[in-house]
Amino acid sequence: MRALTDLTVIATASRPKTQEWVKTLGAHHVIDHRKPLADEVAALRIGAPAFVFSTAETSRHLAEIVALIAPQGRFGLIDDPDVLDVFGFKRKVVSTHWEFMFARSMFGTPDMHEQGKLLDEVARLVDEGKIRTTATETLSPINAANLKRAHATIESGKARGKIVLEGF
Repeated sequence: MRALTDLTVIATASRPKTQEWVKTLGAHHVIDHRKPLADEVAALRIGAPAFVFSTAETSRHLAEIVALIAPQGRFGLIDDPDVLDVFGFKRKVVSTHWEFMFARSMFGTPDMHEQGKLLDEVARLVDEGKIRTTATETLSPINAANLKRAHATIESGKARGKIVLEGF
């Protein structure tokens, strides 16, 4: 995000190692997602964010997101909460945007070719060193033991970035 915009990027992380890592990825500020997010953002004294992007545990943090987002803000998410009650956004007139990278191809939308353009652009930015992957660990081969290991790391709540499984 920082490579493509002039937005101030606030990331969340709870452990010092992870906080430092997200700063190296470009975050201007890092707040602790184990504390009330609205209080953490307010303590930055930079105002309410107009854009909030949630990648994980949206349902757990939704009330805090409602509290911290600016009126007429935009909320985007990519995870799959069982229930997403966006009624709290009504008073602030916050729009909600869900991203699913396969929607164009699944439904054969007229702009389906745009997905390839987006992926080409991401590849170019990676090649130029303007953005970096969040992959932090690669497990190979793909087998039951490595699947269990990856899953255990994710369930521990101490995963940092993405875990890649590769090779059969």
